[in-house]
Amino acid sequence: MSVTPMAYSTANWHWKNKIVTPWARQWFERELVTIQVEGSDGAVVSVESVTEVDGDVELGRRKSKLITIYDCKVVLNWKGTATDGTEAKGKLTIPEVSHEITLDGISDYVVLSMVLTSTSSPEIAVLFELAKEKLPIALEAKFSAFPVDLIETHGKDIIVGSNEPSRTGSPAPAPTGGAVPEPAKKASASSRNLNTSVVEVEANFHASADDLFALLTDEKRIPTWSRASAKSAAAPDTEYELFGGGVHGKYISLTPGKEIKQTWALKSPTWPNGHSAVLTTALEQATDSTKVTFTLDGVPTGMEDEIRRNLEGYYILGFKSIGYVQLIPAPPSSSRQTSGKTLGRGAPKPPILSPLVMSLSFALLVVGAALFVPYSSLLSKFFDTRR
Repeated sequence: MSVTPMAYSTANWHWKNKIVTPWARQWFERELVTIQVEGSDGAVVSVESVTEVDGDVELGRRKSKLITIYDCKVVLNWKGTATDGTEAKGKLTIPEVSHEITLDGISDYVVLSMVLTSTSSPEIAVLFELAKEKLPIALEAKFSAFPVDLIETHGKDIIVGSNEPSRTGSPAPAPTGGAVPEPAKKASASSRNLNTSVVEVEANFHASADDLFALLTDEKRIPTWSRASAKSAAAPDTEYELFGGGVHGKYISLTPGKEIKQTWALKSPTWPNGHSAVLTTALEQATDSTKVTFTLDGVPTGMEDEIRRNLEGYYILGFKSIGYVQLIPAPPSSSRQTSGKTLGRGAPKPPILSPLVMSLSFALLVVGAALFVPYSSLLSKFFDTRR
């Protein structure tokens, strides 16, 4: 008896999970020690080692979507060095690094304890304050990369129909040069019928528009906030790569201090091969701050939440990790449908009373009036007899 395999869409609908806790421990031990922050006086604080990662990490598949499931306690040692060579060391504990905090944003990361293990002195106290101020922000930005790397590394192992096995390490840089493989050409042709949406993310930073423009386009400055290699000639019709090739595309137009328009593609199992969206980054200079608006047009329908988290986690938290202060909480990120039948969320509408509620209210008024009229007549007669 022969068995007919299920279609990819049907097979990927059902639940499947993969336990990747050992890989996660290696990721934290490898990636967190790359974190380094600087003070205005040139002092440097960095993560020296990761001493404990306690918890469980899984990657699940349900209804053709990949779901990260993790909740870990992380303990690390940090080290600070002043310009005169003074060193300070300490320990930092984060009780919960989880999907709910990183992706759902239901609460902020909480540092359970941050202690100084070196003998205290005025110089060491300055380093300790720098560590308390900037290290948690840099850690938050790094944690936002964890679910992306998790999906990139292990996603293909639980997606039916994937021809490539998952890697065992971090995302590798995309190949440069060479001919485009034939499967990618076919995927690009079919992507013209892809339903897409627009995702928009905003933030306000205490920085000039020219400075932010340089951070986004200067090949030498991009790695300071992306924490990965970059390729950028900052000229129209030239290719660029961010996050070690995890994001790539071509510049369409650049207006210094005003706007950057570029094609944008994500190297991920969930992003269609050969498909590119268009990212427009608008910079609006105010008196003492700049509003940055990332508008990504062409996001495949169903990926809006994932891409919004990527933009917020990689770009906005990346800027925050190097000390750029986000002044005003940005309004909720939005997405709107550009093809297909489903419309995105619009502005909130005022509440409307249902006909049933209105009818019941009117009936109660009528009953109340009917009871009150006889009662008022009795009161009137009572007072008349008293006179």
